[in-house]
Amino acid sequence: MPSSWREIATSFFTLGATAYGGPAMMGVMQAEFQEKRQWVTKPRFLEGLALVNVLPGATATQLGIFLGYARGGWWGGLLAGLSFVVPGFAIMIALTVAYATLGVSPVLRGALYGLGPVVLGIFVVAVVRLGANALRSLPHRLIAVGAALAVLAGPLGAVPVLLLAAGVGLFLFHSRRGGALVLAALVAAVIVVRVVGWRPLSASLTPGDTPTLPSVAALFAAVGAFTFGGGLSMIALMEELMVDRLAWLTPQEFIAGLALGQLTPGPVLMLAAYVGYKLLGVGGAVVAATAAFLPSFVLMLTLLPAFERIRNLAWARAVIQGIVPGVIGVMAVALARMAPAAAPDPLALAVLLATLVVLLVWRVAPLKLMLAGALVGLLRQRLSALGRI
Repeated sequence: MPSSWREIATSFFTLGATAYGGPAMMGVMQAEFQEKRQWVTKPRFLEGLALVNVLPGATATQLGIFLGYARGGWWGGLLAGLSFVVPGFAIMIALTVAYATLGVSPVLRGALYGLGPVVLGIFVVAVVRLGANALRSLPHRLIAVGAALAVLAGPLGAVPVLLLAAGVGLFLFHSRRGGALVLAALVAAVIVVRVVGWRPLSASLTPGDTPTLPSVAALFAAVGAFTFGGGLSMIALMEELMVDRLAWLTPQEFIAGLALGQLTPGPVLMLAAYVGYKLLGVGGAVVAATAAFLPSFVLMLTLLPAFERIRNLAWARAVIQGIVPGVIGVMAVALARMAPAAAPDPLALAVLLATLVVLLVWRVAPLKLMLAGALVGLLRQRLSALGRI
């Protein structure tokens, strides 16, 4: 067993230090651990993939825990998850500290100017591609539109909207009677929450309140525990909490965090470390990242011993059919809200449009586009310094 643990640790540490993009990372896991190393059979891998997609939290990290558990038991799952997230945390902290130290540098400001619209374009294309697959019928499209309108025009936040979307999915795609009961209960719960003014995700904080380690821990634990749909919905929820609701970060600071997150390998949820550092330094980064990932570890390491008894996931697939379109609608609103900060002028807007075209038509590697965007920003900064623009 110790030899298996060493294999698990080295394999997932390497993956966490080199792999980018949630779906891409899960594809690497399938090729490396299922096809090449035969840690699990293909049907077993697909069962794990189904499980992590019906749970809230960091999907790629949870799949790594599943594979580590299959190879080395409970401790193997824990080791796989930790080995996967640690490299990204270290790299994100290094980049964030460098950004905080050099943030006033015109060169870095120029690079981030060009990175902002590219990063936004990367996420827009991710949502478009997810939507092309997920919005395959009129009910799915209506759920997405309804979720977007609920977040855009209504008083609800992302989590209540996604919970209601889950109830709609259960009603439409599994059991009308059971789904109606669940949906009615969710609607009643949302109404009660609105009436009493209970806001668990912001711990009753208001804009202007000073962030503390307990409040940061509570917020990011909620992000990790309540977000279905992986990294895209997590970004939407963090943007809603940190920028729109609490105003702890400006839109420009959040966009900078997204840019650094795209430069960082590993799970996208590591954006939590950036936010924590911006709020409370290294201690805040450790607390935010730990709190954000802890629900994923607790869920997987609690459920996996009983997974053999809960393989019938028909209801869960129906729930996901509601949640995924809801995530697309919520994320579309979040991206629209980020657009003015990411593309504040015609040149940045042109970079954003060029990114969309290149990714949709030619599928160029995102890292190459980010480098090109940074070069555009640096060139703009240089020409501005010379008085030519």
